[in-house]
Amino acid sequence: MTKPILLTGASGNLGRMLAKELSDAGHTLRLTDIAPFPDPLPANCTFTRIDLNEGMRILQVAEGCGTILHYGGIANEQPYEVVLGPNLRGLYHIYEAARREGARVMFASSNHSIGFHNRPSGNAERLDLDCAFRPDGFYGLSKAYGELMGRMYWDKHGVENVNVRIGSCFPKPVNRRMLSTWLSYADLARMMKAIIAAERVGHAVIWGASRNPETYWGKDHRDRIGWAPQDSAEDFRAEVGHIVSDDPVEERYQGGSYTSDGYTRKGGFSPRDQFDLD
Repeated sequence: MTKPILLTGASGNLGRMLAKELSDAGHTLRLTDIAPFPDPLPANCTFTRIDLNEGMRILQVAEGCGTILHYGGIANEQPYEVVLGPNLRGLYHIYEAARREGARVMFASSNHSIGFHNRPSGNAERLDLDCAFRPDGFYGLSKAYGELMGRMYWDKHGVENVNVRIGSCFPKPVNRRMLSTWLSYADLARMMKAIIAAERVGHAVIWGASRNPETYWGKDHRDRIGWAPQDSAEDFRAEVGHIVSDDPVEERYQGGSYTSDGYTRKGGFSPRDQFDLD
């Protein structure tokens, strides 16, 4: 009998979409979020309101699960004290539950863990999975922490995990940057199904983007789960290719507007400009 799947952050846009898609695919789901689930529950789904800071309740709801799809936590840039509880302590509770149950974790990481890398000017400059973390805020910093926690739990406890560095997952791209970073809902759903079904993943990193010709990102571990994106932001070029901001910081770095949020550097964009350093 297939074990249930725990889906955290189920009341968000991505969680709601995935609850329906995975239910339609025949999976049994335990949905959790700190906010109420706003839709009718899909078939084979239960919902429990849980704060990720509540470690014992996370352990209880994860009991018997074979996969944890972790979308819960603060999902945008916030002050450190706001991010700290759900994104750091909460993730610890998820991994402790996975360790106890022998469950696989899918961690919804983000492009904001590497947001201060420059946008590439060609294929040779695309980032591979082993690039340095360069978070563009406290939210991105929490995602880098989460990926490192997955690395530690794999090395120390054998907890399999897939870190998906989600680019821009929306129904369609809304500006020129998203011609590089967009991930369609359908491609995300196909990826989650592949992660659930994969025989073995170890510790894996996957760039969460559709089949976009202008992508910022290169090699990753997608072959381990047998996933290949099918959609492309290129279909929207005429609609959004001209939409850019007037902020030079936002337009220089991969993290977009997150890099300019609270930006106070003077006299240049980065240490490289001023001191010829990375």
